[in-house]
Amino acid sequence: MTKNAGGVDRRTIAIALLAVLGLGAMAPMAVSQGVALDQGIYRVGVVEEDPYYDPVYLDPTFRVQEPSSAAVEAGYQEIRIVGPQVREYANSTKGRAAVDELRSSTMRYNDGIMDLEDNQSAAFPVTVNLTYVERDASRVVAPSQQAITIQSGEGDGGDGGPGDGSAGDGDGGSDAGSDDDTGASGGDGGDGSSGGTSGGDGDSDVTRPSDGSNVGASSISARLTGGSSSGAPSDITPPFPFRSLVLAFVFVLPLNFVIQAYGSTILSERINRRGELLLVAPVSRGDIIVGKTLPYFAAALSVATVITLLLQGSVVSVLAMVPLALLFLAATFLGAMFARSFKELTFVTVTITVTLTSYAFVPAIFTDVTPIALISPLTLVVRDLQGQAIGLGQFAFSKLPPTLTALVCFGLGAGLYREEDMFTQRPIPYKVLDALAGPIKRRRSVALVTAVLLPFVLVGELVLVAFLYPLSQAVSMEVVLVVAFVGIATIEELAKSLHVYAGYAHSRFDDGLRTALVVGAFSGLGFFVAEKFTLIVRLADLQSLPIGQAQMGSQAALSSGLPLPVVLGALLLAPLALHVVTASISAIGARRNRRSYVTAMAIAVGVHVAYNLTVVSALVG
Repeated sequence: MTKNAGGVDRRTIAIALLAVLGLGAMAPMAVSQGVALDQGIYRVGVVEEDPYYDPVYLDPTFRVQEPSSAAVEAGYQEIRIVGPQVREYANSTKGRAAVDELRSSTMRYNDGIMDLEDNQSAAFPVTVNLTYVERDASRVVAPSQQAITIQSGEGDGGDGGPGDGSAGDGDGGSDAGSDDDTGASGGDGGDGSSGGTSGGDGDSDVTRPSDGSNVGASSISARLTGGSSSGAPSDITPPFPFRSLVLAFVFVLPLNFVIQAYGSTILSERINRRGELLLVAPVSRGDIIVGKTLPYFAAALSVATVITLLLQGSVVSVLAMVPLALLFLAATFLGAMFARSFKELTFVTVTITVTLTSYAFVPAIFTDVTPIALISPLTLVVRDLQGQAIGLGQFAFSKLPPTLTALVCFGLGAGLYREEDMFTQRPIPYKVLDALAGPIKRRRSVALVTAVLLPFVLVGELVLVAFLYPLSQAVSMEVVLVVAFVGIATIEELAKSLHVYAGYAHSRFDDGLRTALVVGAFSGLGFFVAEKFTLIVRLADLQSLPIGQAQMGSQAALSSGLPLPVVLGALLLAPLALHVVTASISAIGARRNRRSYVTAMAIAVGVHVAYNLTVVSALVG
């Protein structure tokens, strides 16, 4: 029992820790160095005496060959260089790309030569510090109900050249610059006599280098996020848009190792009745679950803390990882209570890893679309490492859904932490029904279970919105909205009916029609009441996007100018009637068998979609 209490032996723990530390150490190096997948992809004909030989030879992208005009014409060579000129190149996409790459390599080579100069002021007379800041924008609703975005910064901001007094031409305060030669960082554009004064009369909230911001930082976090850069003008590059995914990889990957060990610990207690002594111990099942979970939760946060310190982040990054760590552990705990063997547990943990990693990754892609990005708590980590401000509403919007979902998973798993469920060999679908039917004692208990399942609905709908958002850029919005309505209706109807079917499967209710209608009414009422808490999406302004309005569904705000009774009826009575009717349809099918339940739920989804397409689409502005 002593060896089994840990779930894994010390050697396995040591190997896992070494793997986590190794991956954590390699991630920043991999980001900064990159992977040479294009080594030798371009063939260049150049002799050693030509000035272009060194840039070509030192760049692994190129493969040096003897120059030959016939080779270029035959497609065996992309570029032929004679002396200081590119005399010939292949008339193809690859040939033009090779010329562009040669131009970039030559610039890097020249910069490297200049870096070796002792007099750096002469080598690089102009040094630029650049910091990206977020625009301040306000939304104005026009009479036609079209949202218009107004940028708050009207002035230009930029860097003046040394001694020429040129006015800047930056874009509305989106970046701030300074000229190190003059020390000027603000003011009106010069007239040619002041020399080096940077132009711009933009928003005063724009952060400038003279404000003490660390714009020249070369920390690991800056290289990962692309938040700031410094150097010669040729060195300034725009931030890589997907570096937030690298951060997601660095923070999320250790959680996968932690849940592997945690799942083994939980399942090992169910093998050969090894955990029977814990069940008869004078402690509650909650104490047992907390005691088994805390060490792994502490390990996950410890790894997140170490990574945050290496990336020079703050406590906000660690706090943002708390709901993700809880969600990974809770889903693994529930999966370990479902699995019958370590083989099944492997399948469950892989499913959990793929699903939750997608939940963390996909929203983080859209860093420029704040409502979408904030669906993932990792966006808070990225913003913290970039030094951006995080509002309390945004913080709550990112953290509450995964936290509540984790608590529900722990609660469902705790319902199975008893002798009759722990040591029985039942397939996973039946174990799911056991977990859902456990809290149902009477008909009105259905309303409570429906409300408790709402976090799953919220997380599922937010992830659906994140997946459909890129589709809305390529397909007509009408098609995307229909797909969104179908997906959202399916998620909600499952949450309202699956536990009802579990109750019938465990003979919690009689199969009378009246009972089915009563149970369906309780389920619809519970969902309607709990659904009002999903107004948390307004904290992130998600309803400002068309796809976000689809997620709001029956709770969306109505167009102004309607009579008050119509507004109250549409916001209260109509959604309540919808949820009661659709839940009752599913309950009528659930009282018979699985096939009738699936058919009834499909009908309920159709009714739900029809409601959204007619009522919501007609009344929502």
